[in-house]
Amino acid sequence: MGSLGMTELLIIFGVAVLMFGGKKIPEVAKGLGEGIRNFKAALKEDSGKPTSSQS
Repeated sequence: MGSLGMTELLIIFGVAVLMFGGKKIPEVAKGLGEGIRNFKAALKEDSGKPTSSQS
């Protein structure tokens, strides 16, 4: 199982356009980007706190 080639990416994009429509794709991409940004921010915020180990 290798990486995705150009043909596979075009097929995936075509299916996404058929499922969501041309106008909905930018909205979905924006929501996905915001979700990733929030996830990264939460990871940075969480890693700044020291963990206390209780014995």
